[in-house]
Amino acid sequence: MNEIFNANPTIYTKSKRSLRKSPFETGQSLWVDDIEQQDWSDASNVEPIDQDEVFDLIRSIADPEHPNSLEELRVVSAEQIDIGNNLITVEFTPTVPHCGMSTLIGLSIRVRLMRCLPPRFKVDIRVKPGSHQSELAVNKQLNDKERVAAALENPALLETLEKCLATAGSQE
Repeated sequence: MNEIFNANPTIYTKSKRSLRKSPFETGQSLWVDDIEQQDWSDASNVEPIDQDEVFDLIRSIADPEHPNSLEELRVVSAEQIDIGNNLITVEFTPTVPHCGMSTLIGLSIRVRLMRCLPPRFKVDIRVKPGSHQSELAVNKQLNDKERVAAALENPALLETLEKCLATAGSQE
């Protein structure tokens, strides 16, 4: 992990959107079908969630190569988040088409959301179409339950992931 894929990234200013705290508490599983499903058919039990709230959860994740957030590098934005029928799709844009950190960035987004959102949500993480030379392979890795579980069992990868997530939720 010593190779830098984008030595001189463009840094953008943070948006004026607020960094509010999510009312959702963490579930321990990364996957919806691993948790006994509650009856979500009663709409009065369901907390609504919007694009801005999901963005607030992921915007301050640290980039694995640079001392900047995913928001500052424009890797994520609220406009790249789609929510519907308990499915949250997050599209992210690597800073360069050959970024070797894309899988780690996507994994960071997945883990952050699965730790913060109720288990009723299914999360789909995707690279923005046309933004990465290995787009299909990265998308397959990020949305394959067994591959994600195997990645999270790797101590070195997990340590790097936790460093990326250490700044998640910060308002600086």
